[in-house]
Formats: sequence, structure tokens, C-alpha cells
Amino acid sequence: MEPPQEAAAAAGGRKRRRRGGGRNRRKHQASSSSGAAAAASPPSPPAKRQRGNDAAPKGQGSKPKPTSLLDKMRARLSGGHFRMLNEKLYTCSGQDAFDYFTNEPDLFDVYHAGYREQMSHWPEQPVNVIINWLKSHSASWTVADFGCAVSKNVKNKVFSIDLVSEDPSVIACDMAHTPLESSSVDVAIFCLSLMGTNYPSYIEEANRVLKSSGWLLIAEVRSRLDPNTGGADPDKFCEAISKLGFSLVSKDAKNKMFILFYFRKKEKSKVVKNIDWPPLKPCLYKRR
Repeated sequence: MEPPQEAAAAAGGRKRRRRGGGRNRRKHQASSSSGAAAAASPPSPPAKRQRGNDAAPKGQGSKPKPTSLLDKMRARLSGGHFRMLNEKLYTCSGQDAFDYFTNEPDLFDVYHAGYREQMSHWPEQPVNVIINWLKSHSASWTVADFGCAVSKNVKNKVFSIDLVSEDPSVIACDMAHTPLESSSVDVAIFCLSLMGTNYPSYIEEANRVLKSSGWLLIAEVRSRLDPNTGGADPDKFCEAISKLGFSLVSKDAKNKMFILFYFRKKEKSKVVKNIDWPPLKPCLYKRR
């Protein structure tokens, strides 16, 4: 038998455990009941967001309004505007294009913005191929860049020629009549710039300013020299340039977007008059 005090203490402990167990059971039942009620009731709808002082003000995130005339023109420019300017360059003479953009110089900037957008979709750009070619040759060569494509990317002295420019280092003129001296440059470049209806006069001008044994590089949109799509015969194109006093060194036609010709000026050649130049069809962008 247990001592009376120890038996009383044990009995009290059993009663406390029973009372505690009852309380725990009641808590568990209450918890289960509230959980079941919560599961049965639908979720409360999210509280509506109230607009206070920290709410974004009306108009936040919208593009700033254009301020300059050029910005306004660019903001209004659509694909149709670029196609119009592009078609103008391809379907008029160099002199007409020079006069047109001299009177509207902002439009030439707008054209270049559209041109850069179009070129950004080409997998490879011909200007980069030409720049790499120049870097692999003598940096002492003087370059006439008809179309202003490579001037800031090479160590050579470059005469940049374009229709209009605010840059004083660029010669703004009709490419058929440049102020360069005869036999003064080692390389003449046309990178997608044979755009006028009188394009042969541009090549004749390049012939005038090139030294003997000088290089003539012409990159042109492939479709303009594809007879299957209405373009000129590339062999006839090269034949006409050869009659001007050049020999074709190589032709790079592996790119699906453009063809690149490498000509070299003959030291002594008899220039043929009345050369039969094949017409180059305009490179017009399709309306979408």
C-alpha cells in the first residue's frame, strides 16, 4: 500500500490529468469545428484597391510628347512614309534627289531612321563585310565612301559622300559630281547606294577619282541583280563596268540578301564609249 500522502498526491495527479485531458479534448473539438466551418464557407473576396495619394497619377508611364520638329516627324512617320522616301531615291536622278533633300533635310534624317530599322532585320550587313575587308588591307589607303557607310569604323582617311549632312566632315553633293581630285583615292565604295536612275554616272565618277590599280567595291541588294525576279543580269552588269576600265577580281554571292563585287581599276585601258548599262530595278519595300 502507498503511504496516505503519496496516494493522495497520485489521486490528485490523476484528477488533474483527467481535467486537463478534457480541456484538451474540448480545444481540439473547437478547433476542428472552426476548421470545418472555414472549409465550408466560401473565400472572402479580395479587398478593393483604394486609390490614395500613393496611386500612380493619370498619364504616368506614357511616352513624352515630341518637342522638336524632327521628333514630331518621326512620331508621325509610318512604314508608308519610309516607302515613299525610299521610292523617291530609287526612281529619280541623283541631282533630283540632291535638290529634294537639300530643300527638306529633315526628311533625309527620317529616311535614315527607317533605313536603319530595315537593316536591323538583316542577318548580316554588307557594310560590316566591307569594313573587315578594309581592316585586312593597308590603313594608309584613302577611301571614297559613296553613301557614307564606313567612315567612323576604320583607320583609313575616308571621304564620306552623301546627299545631305549636318556633319562638316561629310561631303554633301550629287554623287555623280564630287569635288574630289582625279586619281586621288585608293578605294571607292558603294554600299547599297546605287539608287538613282543615272547610277552609271556614279560609277564613272568613282572611276575618275580612283588611282590606277585602285579598288572598286559594290554591294547591292540581291534582287536587283537576279534576272529570275526581274533584276539585271549580273554578268552584263560586270561587263559594263569592265568596259569602263575595271577587271572583276571576285564576287561574293553567298549571302541571301546582297551581292558584293570586288573590281580593280586597270593600269592602262581603253575606255569604251556608249556602254550598254543594264537598268537596275528599284528596290521597293512591299506594303503591309
